[in-house]
Amino acid sequence: MSLHSAAAQLVTLAAEGGEHGGNHESLSPLVTGGSAFLVLLLLLWITTRFNRDR
Repeated sequence: MSLHSAAAQLVTLAAEGGEHGGNHESLSPLVTGGSAFLVLLLLLWITTRFNRDR
């Protein structure tokens, strides 16, 4: 596979990807971001419980 043919295939793949958008209908950015935020807060709370001596 030459560099030119690989680049042509990547350009074709990128052009087709624009039609779909890449997001699934069931994924809500608000729910995903909120869940990630809560998980990080939980990990922060757990970490601070183990470091009471500081």
